[in-house]
Amino acid sequence: MLKNFLNNIFSKKKNNLSEEIKVNRKTIFGFWIYIMSDCIIFSTIFAVYFVMVHNVSNGPSGKDFFNLKFVFLETFFLLLSSLCFSIAINFVKKCNSFMVMIFLFLVFILGFLFITIEFTEFLNLFRNNYIPSRSGFLSSFYTLLWLHGFHVICGLFWIILMIFQIYVLGIDKIIRTRILCLSIFWHFLDIIWIFLFTFVYLFGVIK
Repeated sequence: MLKNFLNNIFSKKKNNLSEEIKVNRKTIFGFWIYIMSDCIIFSTIFAVYFVMVHNVSNGPSGKDFFNLKFVFLETFFLLLSSLCFSIAINFVKKCNSFMVMIFLFLVFILGFLFITIEFTEFLNLFRNNYIPSRSGFLSSFYTLLWLHGFHVICGLFWIILMIFQIYVLGIDKIIRTRILCLSIFWHFLDIIWIFLFTFVYLFGVIK
């Protein structure tokens, strides 16, 4: 029974309709336009950060409070969630609703852990009075990380909504299009985080 169950889960085709399911290309194209607009927003905030990074006034610089242990853990969780999402997309192509929901739930858990660690990091900073109003560096730093964190939280709500829709409706053209849009959004957040990790945290510690 276990062998049949595993074969059913990992089989290339779950039903004869898997080849017929397509995506709405206009929706995907429109979502890429949104991602491009988000790129402009993040690019602007990054530019502001690079201008303000040395304006510490009487406040701390990145070297004084960046904790790379936390950052490495956040990076691990977020990149692992991206891998799980890629696996989920593979099961979308096979129309395997059960495994798609499983891996989307794993993505949610990893994303939630990422947000939890980031929230804990912010609490520690506020306890040490490292608040945004202390310097231009801190205000730009918080703006950049909060903007990314807000996107991740929106992504988590979106994941829960998609799991519910897949459970109720299964995988059809509309659901598949929405999952692909969510995948683009989630991988975009991973790319933004890699830039944050490199140019904010690593460069901050080195300098």
